Amino acid sequence: MKYFYVLLVSSMFLAVKGFPQAEGLDYYLPSGYTHDPSIPSPKSILGFEVGEWHASHDQVVNYFRVLAQTSDRVSLVEYGRTYEKRPLVMLVVTSPQNLRRLGEIKEQRRALRHSPEDANPENTPFVMYMGHSVHGNEASAIQASIVSAYHFASAEEVGAELENMVLLIDPAINPDGVNRFASWVNSHKSYNLNGDRNNRELNEAWPGGRTNHYWFDLNRDWLPVQHPESRGRIRQIQEWLPNLVLDFHEMGSDNTFFFQPGIPSRNNPLTPRRNIELTEQIAEYHARFLDEIGSLYYSKESFDDYYYGKGSTYPDVQGAVGILFEQASSRGHLQENQFGEISFPFTIRNQVRTALSSFEAAKEMRVEMNRYMAEFYRQAKEESNSDSNKAYIFGVNDDIARSHHLADILLHHDIRLFSLEEDIVVNGMSFEAGKSFIVPLEQPQYKLVKSMFETRTEFQDSLFYDVSSWNFPMAFQLNHQTLSSRIVNLANVEEIVKEVSFPEGSMIGAPGAYAYAFEWSEYYAPKAAYALMDKGYQLRVSHKPFRSQTGHDFARGSILVGKGNSQVSDQAFFSDMQQVARESGVTIHALPSGYTAGINLGSPSMSVLKKPEVALLVDRGVSASDAGEMWHLFDQRMDMPITLMPTDRFSGVDLGRYSVIILPTGSYGVLGKAGADKLKEWVQRGGTLIARGSAMSWLASQELASFSFVTEEPAPSTAAQRPYEHLAADRGAKVTGGAIFKATLDITHPLGYGYANPDLFVFKTGNQFLNPSKNPYANPLVYTDSPLASGYIHPSNLEKLKNTGVIQVATLGSGTIIGMVDNLNFRAFWFGTNKLFLNAVFFGHTIDAASGR
Repeated sequence: MKYFYVLLVSSMFLAVKGFPQAEGLDYYLPSGYTHDPSIPSPKSILGFEVGEWHASHDQVVNYFRVLAQTSDRVSLVEYGRTYEKRPLVMLVVTSPQNLRRLGEIKEQRRALRHSPEDANPENTPFVMYMGHSVHGNEASAIQASIVSAYHFASAEEVGAELENMVLLIDPAINPDGVNRFASWVNSHKSYNLNGDRNNRELNEAWPGGRTNHYWFDLNRDWLPVQHPESRGRIRQIQEWLPNLVLDFHEMGSDNTFFFQPGIPSRNNPLTPRRNIELTEQIAEYHARFLDEIGSLYYSKESFDDYYYGKGSTYPDVQGAVGILFEQASSRGHLQENQFGEISFPFTIRNQVRTALSSFEAAKEMRVEMNRYMAEFYRQAKEESNSDSNKAYIFGVNDDIARSHHLADILLHHDIRLFSLEEDIVVNGMSFEAGKSFIVPLEQPQYKLVKSMFETRTEFQDSLFYDVSSWNFPMAFQLNHQTLSSRIVNLANVEEIVKEVSFPEGSMIGAPGAYAYAFEWSEYYAPKAAYALMDKGYQLRVSHKPFRSQTGHDFARGSILVGKGNSQVSDQAFFSDMQQVARESGVTIHALPSGYTAGINLGSPSMSVLKKPEVALLVDRGVSASDAGEMWHLFDQRMDMPITLMPTDRFSGVDLGRYSVIILPTGSYGVLGKAGADKLKEWVQRGGTLIARGSAMSWLASQELASFSFVTEEPAPSTAAQRPYEHLAADRGAKVTGGAIFKATLDITHPLGYGYANPDLFVFKTGNQFLNPSKNPYANPLVYTDSPLASGYIHPSNLEKLKNTGVIQVATLGSGTIIGMVDNLNFRAFWFGTNKLFLNAVFFGHTIDAASGR
């Protein structure tokens, strides 16, 4: 009784404080359903109504576990863990009978893809995947998943319908971002809600909750699959082959509610017309369900279905239909907008109702959409048979790691590939056995393969919601060729590749060597270099090629390893070499003598390397995505500890402990003149400063470097008047959302070490065009005079881009400033240019002052 009295007083106190009445389940769910009382309601487990607080990821997972324990329709699958070790879970909801035969259902689903002629669409259960909160601060989605899960697990009226249906409810594609945001808004929520947009609750701290642990947008990672959240989810998608994929999002608070179709002219040409027709058919269900509750909505005026690396477009090239939902966000519990106010429960309700409308469409369109999937793959087979191209081959002879990483991506998407068994030459390009792969086009994933390997420079529309090209061999800087029926011979390949493992490095030689050396061409060479410096060994970089007594030719940029001041034994030294080779995948050679051909090992053409002590500026003013890509590269790939230095701490930091400071693209006014002067003094003392994108403009404005850029000249008006309705399209056509361009690299420059081919593919977004330095040695990477390789760029911007710089070097006192206009670490899958960035970190201090401007 005493406990009850305390709770009663607390409840009275909250009521007196004016806390608004929370919405119950009857607000979210339509009438006419009877829910099994033995299934716990969300409130009974969470302790509050849905929408009253932001349920954290762990609270949602706990509730899903309860549903799996109490409902005979439900099982819970954990398909991975995030970087922060949160479980990635998915609720499987179907009839009790189906739960006992999930393996059989998956085989029925696979028949639709792999043997469509023998599939049975009429008797195959429909699968609907419901993906929520890929952006962690789009919180109505994860909260809606709670209501949807409860409803489908307990509503008596849907029991019979689940005999022919399997629901996959993923509550949070991005758990780390969800928790970051939930913690923020709950921590700043007042008991008297205030929707003022200046309210702290509605203005989350940098980097915000949108992204994952490393500040990546996971809704761009469905194709690259570089993060554990994506890798686990895509395994499930490929295992279940859903007919319908729902992708729940939020948008600006002054909007209403969007559902697809998107803008018709912006569909990917590889997407069949029938897919668009089915999307329009499903849209009628959404309209009807939203009409019932009087919600405003629209479609066909925003967003597109072009880039297949997003949740709502990835299914469109695989015989399924993806649906994007965009709900105007409250970004907290209440926010003022142009319509008055938007509450958190209101945003959740629209998401729930479109989940129900999708279920209704799935129920009535089950056979039709199963037939569509079978027909999609039957047509893919026909198209591949008539395609004059029969396969793609890719590989690189001096670095097996990049080839293996691309092969791993392809396998994640159920793409068939083979390992090359014999060395071959195609159009003058050599491919070595064991280092190259062949991807046949005659396979079910024909269209997906085409999308990942094709180049395209002509488009129906000039506006793109995201990137306009994503050619994977170009991203990995791999040798690649298209094989025609005349050339391809599958007798040259081994059996189909089922999985790829990280290639182990090796040691060539024995203990007691004069020195050890390895090539810089291998992707993980920087990882090996840092590991050895961290063990106390002395590393030097060779600025000229040489040949060992064993006959091995070492290119510029090769690394010499000596004991330095280390007092370890020869055997311990050798063992460390073996360990580093094994863990980094590089080949390390024992050199028996310093009397090498070309130059000797004591040559002045070899520079002692400094162990990089890196500070990466983050926080206010800095692009979180740009900084995150760099952090991820160091931390996940190269095993290098770095300092994430908040910009507001910069003024009080002793910079003397750092050898490299990196400014990601951003606005650095927060550092002020005092910060600029501090940086200048640090560089003059010998530091290496790396600036990306707009950070270069800030350095120029502070006179730390004389970077200059092509200025925007207003185009001459051809008419006194132009229809206002064309304004947005005209402006958008000049946006470079993301395309691939050709550039020429000086492979003799320290920033070009590790590259044998001077022709590079660079990914570019935005319209920052760098004038080349008047010093020709300061321009190690420049765009060609015919730069477009694949993707869209406005003709006027293409002219400005020609022969401009990508990377430029400046010297200041004893230090070096390296400017990089474009993103060499794009979305963690542009493996081919990562080394340029890392070369700046490792070799920046070795660049001759005469080469700077």
